[in-house]
Amino acid sequence: MTTVVKAEDGTESPYALSHLDALESEAVHIFREVAGEFENPVILFSGGKDSIVMLHLALKAFAPAAVPFSLLHVDTGHNFPEVLEYRDRVAAAHGLRLHVASVQDYIDRGVLRERPDGTRNPLQTLPLTEKIQSERFDAVFGGGRRDEEKARAKERVFSLRDEFSQWDPRRQRPELWNLYNGRHAPGEHVRVFPLSNWTELDVWQYIAREDIELPQIYYAHEREVFRRSGMWLTAGEWGGAKDDETVEKRQVRYRTVGDMSCTGAVDSDADTIEKVIAEIAASRLTERGATRADDKLSEAAMEDRKREGYF
Repeated sequence: MTTVVKAEDGTESPYALSHLDALESEAVHIFREVAGEFENPVILFSGGKDSIVMLHLALKAFAPAAVPFSLLHVDTGHNFPEVLEYRDRVAAAHGLRLHVASVQDYIDRGVLRERPDGTRNPLQTLPLTEKIQSERFDAVFGGGRRDEEKARAKERVFSLRDEFSQWDPRRQRPELWNLYNGRHAPGEHVRVFPLSNWTELDVWQYIAREDIELPQIYYAHEREVFRRSGMWLTAGEWGGAKDDETVEKRQVRYRTVGDMSCTGAVDSDADTIEKVIAEIAASRLTERGATRADDKLSEAAMEDRKREGYF
């Protein structure tokens, strides 16, 4: 879609792209580049807003043909039921194969152990990397954005991973003039981030423009929550409130969705997409900084996990 944009001198140009058009065009180009350069790509799809936008862009990139990639989700076993229902429904609606790597399976086999704090997000790395190896995926699309966290700000669009799925920032290649180098040795693969240059606000504005359906927990709703480490958490199979923690009903919404044990809700009355956009525009905290306890384990928590093979 081409939008009339005003130049610096005030004149209108019907040929200029709005910032959302430019971001969409870049992402579509990345999807097509991967389709032409790799043999077996896969899209990480959790049912979260970034992966939803990523799938929407992939559908646009190859329409009217089908998306030539399958989907992959690392299920911690502690995901929000509303998000899992959305994940399965969307995959079925588009006739896409969904690979699920289950953290619970690894725990049941004794390969992984539950953490004392109950969170399983740090346990996702092994199921993810082994699924990539067993299915021989050579390109893996992720919804990471550079504005989320300082380790992700270091990423290239094409992020090379070695045969152990590990990330070395010193091996990342320059990407001048939107030229992407997907060359990799046998056993290596490339993580691809079509939303690298997007912000949280861009994502929401694009969702509004494209009228994309999201799981309802992204909008304000009444929920039973309790306070822990400065965040509102929801009880689930992972556990719940301790004796000194009070459960109360509050009007909340989620800015990001992941493992229930470490993903906090925020107080909000934003029950429409317009209100959400206004709320995000006024926020001074990134979504991960405000609502993800797993990123607060240490100053370099995300970078440490990325080096091990996580996104």
